Amino acid sequence: MKRSIGCVGLAAIAACSGNNSARPDVGSGDVPSAEVSTDLGAVDAGIDVGVDAPATDTGPRDVGAVDAGPRDAGATDVPIVADGGSLVTYTERRDPCTDRNPLRNAYFGDLHVHTSYSFDSYVFGNRNDPAAAYRFARGEEVPLAPLDSAGNPTRRARLSAPLDFAAVTDHSEFLGERSICTTPGAAGYDSATCRLYRSGTMAGFVEFGAFLTRTDPSRLPFCGVGGRVCTDAATAVWRTIRDAAEGAYDRTSSCRFTSFVAYEWTATTGGSTMHRNVIFRNANVFDLPVSYIEESTAPGLWSALQARCITGLPGCDVLAIPHNLNISNGNTLALEYPAGSTEAQQRELARTRAQMEPLWEIMQHKGASECSSRFSGPDELCGFELMNPTQPLCNGTGTGGGSSCQSRSSYARYALADGLREDARLGVNPYRVGFIGSTDTHNGTPGNTAEATFPGHVGDEDGTPATRLSDNNVVFNPGGLAGVWSVENSRDAIFDAMRRHETFATSGTRIRVRMFGGWDLPTTVCGAPDLAAQGYALGVPMGGQLAARPPSHTSPRFVVLAAADRTPLQQVQIVKGWIDAAGAAHERVVTVAGSATNGASVNTTTCATTAGAGAMSLCGVWTDDQYDPSIRAYYYARVVENPTCRWSTVLCNALPAGSRPANCTSGVVPPTVQERAWSAPIWALPPR
Repeated sequence: MKRSIGCVGLAAIAACSGNNSARPDVGSGDVPSAEVSTDLGAVDAGIDVGVDAPATDTGPRDVGAVDAGPRDAGATDVPIVADGGSLVTYTERRDPCTDRNPLRNAYFGDLHVHTSYSFDSYVFGNRNDPAAAYRFARGEEVPLAPLDSAGNPTRRARLSAPLDFAAVTDHSEFLGERSICTTPGAAGYDSATCRLYRSGTMAGFVEFGAFLTRTDPSRLPFCGVGGRVCTDAATAVWRTIRDAAEGAYDRTSSCRFTSFVAYEWTATTGGSTMHRNVIFRNANVFDLPVSYIEESTAPGLWSALQARCITGLPGCDVLAIPHNLNISNGNTLALEYPAGSTEAQQRELARTRAQMEPLWEIMQHKGASECSSRFSGPDELCGFELMNPTQPLCNGTGTGGGSSCQSRSSYARYALADGLREDARLGVNPYRVGFIGSTDTHNGTPGNTAEATFPGHVGDEDGTPATRLSDNNVVFNPGGLAGVWSVENSRDAIFDAMRRHETFATSGTRIRVRMFGGWDLPTTVCGAPDLAAQGYALGVPMGGQLAARPPSHTSPRFVVLAAADRTPLQQVQIVKGWIDAAGAAHERVVTVAGSATNGASVNTTTCATTAGAGAMSLCGVWTDDQYDPSIRAYYYARVVENPTCRWSTVLCNALPAGSRPANCTSGVVPPTVQERAWSAPIWALPPR
């Protein structure tokens, strides 16, 4: 059945139902101060323990992902606070992790995963439950839709290397309804709504999903008075989700896998994707998720999570992660306050937002949300995996909300500038965040991001070559991964890393990136065997805020270190954004290692790549020679691989020439892709 792209997701369901030296800055014409730009075969300081960076991860955990440093005695069951609070505060009992590093290891995960317990995923033919999703994340094989005439999956999938952590984030809305509609004998099973749902048609999906576009969402009719029939069923399903997370969590000293109890709050008001993934710190959670039906606004969600978890349930902690900023019509990160609210009330709301949403998901199956060439200067890398690049601008200017439009606040780079403005106005930055990527898979296959073997993420909706290459689906990508720099692979350690924003996003490959900023970092730090130790001692890591400028210094210095996965790296950039005295936003992009003109190329007919171009590791040091201590600024790193074939090109090449769909040659999507990673920002603020 042909339909618009948005009908696969919830965003438009309403429509469905009715050189190694630094080059000049991009667009600036000046030459940045890049003291060190290295592409040694092994830039191992801060990434590996005295060995070359491996071409790829070969196990469930990074091996020596940070430079050599003495391991401490290990975890205990009491809070540990050292190094200014950089180690772990424990909230639950577990065996001490053998692999524990005060200078932190890199871990990869997926915090956006749907299973058959999500109402839409089930309609799409996915029958992998939460336990199966965690098995897949740990390296086991699982089946995939489409289903055959007997209801059995027709494909199978397995990761080439397990993940370190994952969270199943099934839609909290309709947990009970889906269960009732698929359980013979359950109250409501024989209702017209459930019969339509079980038909496997999009009409069943729309019947449920349309409620999530309303400003007054409610339970379905068969849920009874007060929705009790469905909330009781949802409570049982939620218990199963929690049990699956607990069963997958490695509490032994091996610490090979971490699972989080989680869900997705699915606000799609007016067709705008304003969803949040809600991640709990430990197993101490409330009995039923706060869904869009109970709280239909983000501030309402934050308040409920605070009341029911942080202040209302001892030992409970939680955060929320906005995703798909790119298809929110500017709404997810719109800075809006209640009518008539005082500055003090706005300040408190901004503070609450900063506490509850410390991360943004900027890369996933439905596109990238870093930046857009429509709002940036000549930054050619802002065209990466955009879902809706030709939609009209919201309100004609790209500001504010709207329907099926593009806004500056739909992208992280420009929203960060909005946060700086709020910091100047209120003294609080609601958008002091870290970045992550994830998949948003609806196959129950966390971390399944390989371009060469991408099987789709939406069950039987993109389960064949023809459907994957259709107009509806060819614009999708395999999704991203979440990276954290953590003392160990445990819930508490990773949650702490997320809270302090020491995170990075990738577009699916396992690139490792570290960034430090400070006033006393030496220009030779890239060659130091203790780069990470110097970074923490002399500066702050990504996610941190620069200390006040010492009188003897004029400009801050930054170091970025990156290690490749399988494909060589082309370049490392630092993106600086700031607001001037009048509040106008500016940006500057500086290449600090590698070069966009390194000669790397790919033969799109065979997908063979240029041999010898690029580097398996890059490191660069840059001093911001245009630093102004009176302005507010952010800095983040962007690491870019050499070009390779996009998944769609790989798939087209594998088909007989006479059987290739039109989108194999239509130019709707580029034939190649440059995978990448983004660090969390480092912040520079004037004295208060």
